[in-house]
Amino acid sequence: MKNTIKQLRKAAGLRQEDLANALGVTRQTIIAIENEKYAPSLALAIKLAKLLGRPIEEIFTLEE
Repeated sequence: MKNTIKQLRKAAGLRQEDLANALGVTRQTIIAIENEKYAPSLALAIKLAKLLGRPIEEIFTLEE
């Protein structure tokens, strides 16, 4: 699953650690999501979208 987490996080002035703490996950989880090695649960995706102020569809896209 493709995502724009890294770009949105940087635009918001957040470090990976800041984002992880705000979401209640580890920094390694954020790294894995940003590197498209881990697809977050729906609940985590919703939290990410709310925190970054973007709709989920703008953050995550399915690969064809």
